[in-house]
Amino acid sequence: MSAAPPVADADAPAGRNRRRNLAKGRQADAAASAEVRRCIGEAGPEGYRRDLLIEFLHRLQDAHGALRARHLVALAQAMRLPMAEIHEVASFYHHFDIVADDAPLPGLTLRVCTGLSCSLAGAGDLLADMQRQLAATGARLLAAPCIGRCEQAPAVLLGQHAVPQATPATLLQVISRPATEASSPAANRSLPRAVAAFDPAALAGHAVTPVPGQDPTRVPHADYATYRATGGYALAAAVASGTLPAARVLQAMNDSGLRGLGGAGFPAGRKWQLVRDQPAPRLLAVNIDEGEPGTFKDRTWLERDPHRFLEGVLIAAQVVGIAAVYVYLRDEYHEARALLAAALADLVAAAPCPLPTIELRRGAGAYICGEESAMIESLEGRRGEPRLRPPYVAQRGLFGAPTLAHNFETLYWVRDIVERGPSWFAGFGRHGRHGLRSFSVSGRVRQPGVKLAPAGITLRELVDEYCGGMADGHTLYAYLPGGAAGGILPARLADLPLDFDTLQPWGSFIGSAGVIVLSQHDRARDAALAMMRFFAAESCGQCTPCRVGTARAATLMAAADWEHALLDDLAQVMADASICGLGQAAPNVLRSVQTHFPGEVAAERR
Repeated sequence: MSAAPPVADADAPAGRNRRRNLAKGRQADAAASAEVRRCIGEAGPEGYRRDLLIEFLHRLQDAHGALRARHLVALAQAMRLPMAEIHEVASFYHHFDIVADDAPLPGLTLRVCTGLSCSLAGAGDLLADMQRQLAATGARLLAAPCIGRCEQAPAVLLGQHAVPQATPATLLQVISRPATEASSPAANRSLPRAVAAFDPAALAGHAVTPVPGQDPTRVPHADYATYRATGGYALAAAVASGTLPAARVLQAMNDSGLRGLGGAGFPAGRKWQLVRDQPAPRLLAVNIDEGEPGTFKDRTWLERDPHRFLEGVLIAAQVVGIAAVYVYLRDEYHEARALLAAALADLVAAAPCPLPTIELRRGAGAYICGEESAMIESLEGRRGEPRLRPPYVAQRGLFGAPTLAHNFETLYWVRDIVERGPSWFAGFGRHGRHGLRSFSVSGRVRQPGVKLAPAGITLRELVDEYCGGMADGHTLYAYLPGGAAGGILPARLADLPLDFDTLQPWGSFIGSAGVIVLSQHDRARDAALAMMRFFAAESCGQCTPCRVGTARAATLMAAADWEHALLDDLAQVMADASICGLGQAAPNVLRSVQTHFPGEVAAERR
């Protein structure tokens, strides 16, 4: 569903001035203008919406293979924006290719994931091998940060399509197919299992309430008809009709103890109440950017049960009084985007209750957009740079309206919590903790994947009971409990409960529960350096402590002996003065090595 934003741009007067002051100089030619309009459609009565700029850039690149200079000029003219503003947005995101009018188009692009989990599985050798084999083909190979397929390591994006457990042989096989054939569903079914795209039809069955120990990859995909046949959307309809009062839903959310599962851990019911108390109109922004290295749980559940998530969206919208919903999905999840778009179309075609406006938006490759205010900037068609707070997004968020910002998995649990009762969810847990967590486990384990387990389970229990133990020839040495941002802990701390607030005394936190397991064949300092380089590459550059600090720290951490005093100063400045969580959390991996693995860096602290 699509409609204009329900409230005006917060900087509408300034926006009008920018539109009047178009860059003088190069003007769009008629052919380029026609090509742009074929991609973005005709303008509405008030012109083109400013917040759709990133969507329009995607359409242009999808149609023409890159962003040609002439098309950017024509787009600026059509949207009545300065060319500089168009360029600064397009150049911010990793997945946009800006080329001159006479430049050759980029060839077939392979993004080889070099995130930590894929590196452990040989991504570096794969990248080097493919560079040799494709040197004369014109194909473009890029080392990419984590693409959210850590359980399928090493993973590759071939254009927009994922190739799991990639090898030179499987990549060459896919590349050799004609483009139309290789991307067709029939072609996917005929490929070896290692390179086959996820096919929901192959898993069609009954909607299943997730339970601990259940392997999400074996959960049957629930299409709209199946989901409705098993009671789906009945709860949303009851809330919409008033049969189930909103107050009871809020009470269930509070009693369940559900906290935000995107990483911050803010109590979900309390967040609903905070936004509900704000003046209308109110908006809901759902973040499925899932860029934290080691994290892939949202994609896994989305591929299996999209309507359970959408029902959570509808219930939240009805209880909080939401006028419009914006779902922000990372660009690397091409197959999941197609699946979610189809699920939304089915929902709109046979709506079980009145629906708010729902827009599915596409990210463009920026880890920083996992931060809620950076996501909101991106939804408004701008560079994904975090905002200074206060005001908080619950008070003044998307388009200046009070905004409920949520992660996919948080909304995924709403139906079961309300339908089965808050004690059902809170009744799970170990070691004094309560609730369920979807752990994304990768690295040196025998069976990586999403593991639905009780909150508070220990790393040792998680590996032994849910992952089939350590991989052959590997013994536990260290682990990252919360992706890149959550720090690194040694094997001697593998019996700590994994949950919110349990790991902070050891300089770590659970975050989005992206667990990466290291063995005696790995070094914590290498993992820390890889993560710091990731932070340096993904910093939006808006604030000096993060932009300079992450790059400088990565340089210092590459030395055989660490300059601890200087690294300590850098870590303190980044943690204290960075605008958002990227710079604030980046020092965690550095400090973890200094605290728990001092023998790997230098014998003495200077």
